[in-house]
Amino acid sequence: MLTNHAIKSLYPLALAEGEGVGTAYEYVAKRHVLRRWLGQVRSQLPRNLPGRVLIAGLPEIYGTSLDYLLLAAELGWPALVVDDRPAFLAKTEQAAAAAQAQTPNLLAGLQLQFQQVANVAHLPGVDGPFGLAICNEVLQRFPAGERPTYVQRLSQLAPIVTLFAPNAGNAAHTNLSGLAGLHLPEMQTLLAGAGGQNRASGYCDMPPFPPGTTRSESQRAQASSGRVEALAMWGLGWYARGERWFPAGLRRRQAHIVYGLMASSR
Repeated sequence: MLTNHAIKSLYPLALAEGEGVGTAYEYVAKRHVLRRWLGQVRSQLPRNLPGRVLIAGLPEIYGTSLDYLLLAAELGWPALVVDDRPAFLAKTEQAAAAAQAQTPNLLAGLQLQFQQVANVAHLPGVDGPFGLAICNEVLQRFPAGERPTYVQRLSQLAPIVTLFAPNAGNAAHTNLSGLAGLHLPEMQTLLAGAGGQNRASGYCDMPPFPPGTTRSESQRAQASSGRVEALAMWGLGWYARGERWFPAGLRRRQAHIVYGLMASSR
């Protein structure tokens, strides 16, 4: 269902977001999770999925989740990007245009729409159905009491719901980023409350460099073409593949992301 992209091939998308290698690594780590899980539940999903992707809110601070636009392009489905902040919608539209200009093959055929809503947790005026609802760095924006409402709303709009949020178990990451986070049991409770028949949860995104590592514009540009950088990205790609084999305690303490995946056969 998803192409097995390398970090180097996704690096231009990260640059278009204004981010760097860490974001490209995050893309790949999340895609490994999604590829495995979708492969496991594919036979149990509805045969005729509604052919649309709902990006249900944009990241609170960092980036614009262009990897989700890539996912929509791979599926051949139109994508609707929803958020309550006009500036973030405009930023995402500009990043998507830059990515399409720089890497036309990656986002070939992408059909993209944007919609501003008054409240992302309730998504008023967002009309389904969708085949997939997905979010990154969104859940932690809501008060704890509104998170179940959000997840239940997504489960009503789409049979496949995928949630990625900052890992509250990694204090170094959340403190440095300034983001709130979720613990894995909190994510599992949200999934159970929404009632999907197929559920999975866990940790991902454990880059082998410290949180907050930044690079200059010239260093980012060099990473696009340098041979040493290409070799380093190749090694990072294999490291990302091995994340799921790391000890559970290490993943809980070091992962940047906690995820929840849910599918319904309705």
